[in-house]
Amino acid sequence: MAVKRKPVAPVRRVLSVASECVPLIKTGGLADVVGALPGALEPLGWESRVLLPAYPGLLDRVGAAGELSVVWSDPDLFGGPATVHLGTLDGLAVLLLEAPHLFDRPGGPYNMNGYDHPDNHVRFAALSWVGARIAIEGTSEGWRPDLVHAHDWQAGLVPSYLRYAGSNVPSVMTIHNIAFQGVFGPDQLDHVRLPTWDFHSEALEYNGLVSTLKAGMMHASHVTTVSPSYARELATPEFGFGLDGVARMRLDRGEMSGIVNGIDTAVWDPATDQHLPTPFSAQDVSGKAEDRDSLCREFGLNSPKGPLAVVVTRLTHQKGVDLLLDALPGFLARGGAVAVLGSGDPNYEAGLRELSARFPGSVGVRIGYDEPLSHRMYAGGDLVLVPSRFEPCGLTQLYGQRYGTLPVVAATGGLRDTVVDADPEHLDAGTATGFSFGDAERGGTIDAGGLGFALGRAVDLYSDPADWQRLQHGAMRADVGWGRSAATYAHLFERLAAQAGTGPER
Repeated sequence: MAVKRKPVAPVRRVLSVASECVPLIKTGGLADVVGALPGALEPLGWESRVLLPAYPGLLDRVGAAGELSVVWSDPDLFGGPATVHLGTLDGLAVLLLEAPHLFDRPGGPYNMNGYDHPDNHVRFAALSWVGARIAIEGTSEGWRPDLVHAHDWQAGLVPSYLRYAGSNVPSVMTIHNIAFQGVFGPDQLDHVRLPTWDFHSEALEYNGLVSTLKAGMMHASHVTTVSPSYARELATPEFGFGLDGVARMRLDRGEMSGIVNGIDTAVWDPATDQHLPTPFSAQDVSGKAEDRDSLCREFGLNSPKGPLAVVVTRLTHQKGVDLLLDALPGFLARGGAVAVLGSGDPNYEAGLRELSARFPGSVGVRIGYDEPLSHRMYAGGDLVLVPSRFEPCGLTQLYGQRYGTLPVVAATGGLRDTVVDADPEHLDAGTATGFSFGDAERGGTIDAGGLGFALGRAVDLYSDPADWQRLQHGAMRADVGWGRSAATYAHLFERLAAQAGTGPER
């Protein structure tokens, strides 16, 4: 008897366009999201490719992992030749845009010696242009996406180029941080192949300039942000950074939504993490105590009687570093200790060094960033501190929960959506995953007093080992992976592709 096979849904294709992506190039959480989402979408029927600039060394790195092939080229991309190479690294299909006149330069992806490249608007307009051309024309081996997913201002012009070309390929614009908007002068419109006739407030114009992020928000088929709370916040003058009107318009039309980020739970797994001195799991957390001792030695800390807090962040006003400097002395006085890893504002760097000098053996500071060290910090800490004034989603609190390092967060954006406060109700129900303060939707404010009170609550709970372990286990059981969020993205992509008539059947 013939075996009846379940029909296999046709595979759809998505092109993700971004300026950074793990494991190739990273300056922040954007890279983690761009690198992890393709793997989460694949079981849901979406084949992904990620288009990135070929920064120095990337072609060699991907080429060393396997064969590279040229799939697109242009003899004159905004002033020089360009070639797109297809390769695979760690299971991720990447399209590397080689344009030496734009991307073959020292420094980071956006700056050198602390100064932004003056032609950043041209560099990332070129990335957006190539993304749109691949969506319209396909690659030389016949791959063409059914939808384009553009990330932040660096890819903000992809929806615009698609719109001006009359393409029916739908686009999703994801805002990871609205504070960065890709602004440049209108005298550059011709150079980056944008129409001067659309330089007005309903399209490209933003306070007399051009904003690539606003363009993407105006022209994308759908706009997403990286948490539901952040989507609502963007529609307010306080958090919209001048684009709150555009956000309100898209929200009112049902064309903007928030989808919380996840983390790669295979990479971030305390049971298998190769960076840890001692692995542990939610079922057996005994190894965490050894990781705590090891972290104290690494930072020159005395083993504290109270909680060991860790801070892994950019040292900026947004991240609430000034609140930490004000609130930590009280926490230290109650027996806590803190290990800090980060870099940024020189004044905050100096303030943290001064705090370390005032509290030797209780405060350790490393200026810079070290990925393996960050893993050891999440494993060895008792608390991870995230007092951001605004936070689109944040991944730090998710890493903390995964490693049983309880987050202390300001209740804003994605922090509000992903951390359940350890109030009596949630503690009794076993649903608490951390500590929060300053919930604006409930009349709270994000200040040093609120942070200090939250730290005090954490110290009190730490003194009760049974309650602490119950909260720790609850945090480690929280769903912080990509499963639910990827399903939400896949449903959105399916709907947009169906409406546009793109897909395998076209």
